[in-house]
Amino acid sequence: MTTRYPDPGEPTPPRILLVDDEAAIVSTLTTFLQLSGLAVEVAHNGEQALDKLEHLRPDLVVLDVLMPRLDGRETLRRMRRRGDWTPVILLTQISGTAERIMALEEGADDYLNKPFDPQELVARIRTVLRRARPGCRALSAARRLASDRLMIDRASRRVFLDVREVPMTPKAFAILEYLMIHPDEVITRERLLTEVWGWERVVGERVVDTRITELRKAIADDPAAPRYVETVTGHGYRFIGPVTEVSG
Repeated sequence: MTTRYPDPGEPTPPRILLVDDEAAIVSTLTTFLQLSGLAVEVAHNGEQALDKLEHLRPDLVVLDVLMPRLDGRETLRRMRRRGDWTPVILLTQISGTAERIMALEEGADDYLNKPFDPQELVARIRTVLRRARPGCRALSAARRLASDRLMIDRASRRVFLDVREVPMTPKAFAILEYLMIHPDEVITRERLLTEVWGWERVVGERVVDTRITELRKAIADDPAAPRYVETVTGHGYRFIGPVTEVSG
């Protein structure tokens, strides 16, 4: 068997720390992530993860929530309290809107509900890595987000355009918030239904288009020449403006 040494000119694969206590899941995901061109290290609980974070310096952490000794949410809280803003994707079983908001406000960059397609996890990993800001906290943890003339206050659920408050329905706000937390990412209608409507999903995908139209009207965004929300034909929507955290 011939050993292949890496070419010094080859790009270094992103380093992923996979944290899960279920051996079968760890084995399956490790193989899949490696075949997808990612370097994988494993921890089996939150305590191991915190120890490994000190010396591994991974590019991203895939963190299960339900684990013995130290669960994923507490692990995430401890990371953020010590100033570690390594991107984190939570693997969880979130059911309600309040729980989803809490997961993001605790500092998660994204989350996936179990069970999930490993290909979806790889897609989320690549998307989070693209928008990651080394040493900075996640957009999902910010109270206020801004893009050009637009600003949202997530705590008060208010929207401002050119410093003027814009009235907006709760669902339209939730869509705008989700798109701004995931800038430059194509978000399908199905995903918006899941994330925004959740268990209220007794509606069809057309309701998403209706709320997007309402949202665009409120923020004066021309769909033919969008500044903020772009339609990706056959797929969904994407927030195309640069998004930053507003302090204060």
